[in-house]
Amino acid sequence: QMQLVESGGGLVQAGGSLKLSCAASGGTFSSYAMGWFRQAAEKEREFVAAISWSGGSTHYADSVKGRFTISRDNAKNTVFLQMNSLKFEDTAVYHCAAGALPLSVVVNTTSGMDYWGKGTLVTVSS
Repeated sequence: QMQLVESGGGLVQAGGSLKLSCAASGGTFSSYAMGWFRQAAEKEREFVAAISWSGGSTHYADSVKGRFTISRDNAKNTVFLQMNSLKFEDTAVYHCAAGALPLSVVVNTTSGMDYWGKGTLVTVSS
């Protein structure tokens, strides 16, 4: 059973940057594709970014492409989300998730991952 713990959220002004981290334990981290998802108040969860088990492939939602970067360090069992040029509409709880799935499936799911973290809140002030 894998546990995922996110950190790095907080309050930032529009145009600023934050870097989220997600530390994994209790499983074979390098075997899983990893994704970041977010859920704003009164909205459904949405896909943000995903990275393959090796880190060789990444995919982004159109709304964050060019501003966010996902990366992973398999030696440290950690996945990151660098968020630049933040906008008010990026405000949400950000969850990381692990899935023994092809990347093509990860980018099209909001509930099919195997393990989920509890999330970290990102608030962007306008």
